[in-house]
Amino acid sequence: MSKESLISLEGIQKIFYTDEIETWALDEIHLDVKQGEYLSIAGPSGCGKSTLLSVMGLLNSSTEGKYFLAGEDVASLNSTAQARVRNRQIGFIFQAFNLIGDMNVFENVELPLTYRKELKRKERKAKVQEALEKVDMAHRLNHFPSQLSGGQQQRVAIARALTGDPKVLLADEPTGNLDSKNAQIVMDLLGDLHKQGSTICMVTHDPRSALQAERQITLFDGKIVDDQPTANLRVDSEALVS
Repeated sequence: MSKESLISLEGIQKIFYTDEIETWALDEIHLDVKQGEYLSIAGPSGCGKSTLLSVMGLLNSSTEGKYFLAGEDVASLNSTAQARVRNRQIGFIFQAFNLIGDMNVFENVELPLTYRKELKRKERKAKVQEALEKVDMAHRLNHFPSQLSGGQQQRVAIARALTGDPKVLLADEPTGNLDSKNAQIVMDLLGDLHKQGSTICMVTHDPRSALQAERQITLFDGKIVDDQPTANLRVDSEALVS
């Protein structure tokens, strides 16, 4: 594992077993992500993108391999310890927003903090306010998800991911349910967060969104088949257009 790496995956395999059939979702994944890096994960449907992100988010365990997060072998932790890591070190942004309908904006963003017993109510409130200000949604804190547009809901979801000061943001198709205008707003927001120091790993099927990261890996049949700076990819795409 590189000393500079925030995330290091070593020989990660994920095999799903159904009716004695083996499906290799991930096959010998080796990947390092540095602190402050903005990584996009691309590839065709069914290639393992979301599975890789779920393993990185400790939502799914790998079949084989090692996973180090901030130097800690998190793959070997028990489920309780992994839940603690998820709550304190990983922020999730989902395509479907995953906001709770009967909670208002403030309550949705505060929810991850309620599991941290050491935080007092005043401290939680300050963190929620700060996160909502970062996504320009502080003026909507008493609104419910049904009162917000899709773009606004995703910005609230990003605030929820930020509120616990995670080491890494994992975004799974964050613009998949948005029109082009709101998608660009969300991508601009992720870009701003990266400039402020956030480490971001994003799954996307949209080539334009992928190019807004600084590095892109491409999966095919559960393997990494390409890994390069997006600056190279932008040059290639511009050459094709011209």
